[in-house]
Amino acid sequence: MFGFNANQTFYVEISINKQQMLVYKNKVLFKTYLISTAKNGVGEQYGSECTPRGIHQIRAKIGTNQPENTVFFRRRPNGEVYTPAYAQTQPQNRDWIITRILWLSGLEPDKNRFGSVDTARRKIYIHGTPDEKLLGKPGSRGCIRMGNRDIMEFFDFIPVRTIVDIQ
Repeated sequence: MFGFNANQTFYVEISINKQQMLVYKNKVLFKTYLISTAKNGVGEQYGSECTPRGIHQIRAKIGTNQPENTVFFRRRPNGEVYTPAYAQTQPQNRDWIITRILWLSGLEPDKNRFGSVDTARRKIYIHGTPDEKLLGKPGSRGCIRMGNRDIMEFFDFIPVRTIVDIQ
């Protein structure tokens, strides 16, 4: 039912075990990125801070033409730009969402769509992070974190509605 669609150029697989994103173009591996998924592991429940599994699509792309390290709050640039010095003035546990956002939406009813398991309602994103040294191991609050240069590159070529399979 899901998976690569003949009408789609791109298809994305997120490997929780390998902490990698595999991007296929015309059914051929095109790019591989190091990522970070949830520190709490996998799960779909609202409030769990886990990365949801299953078939998703990119619902929206947010941050076009924003400078690298732009800080987002409620999916909008808030005028801040992340720097290590600026971070020292912020709460220690702040979850930085920076540079670009790709908002995910689940496609599997009662698994990652609708009710208390709805990925879009949980605000699960693929986004940039200042903690690039932590990529390759779980550390997020449910989202998929990428390096800032990587998210900028990915954002520029990946279309909205691309299928993202989180396994």
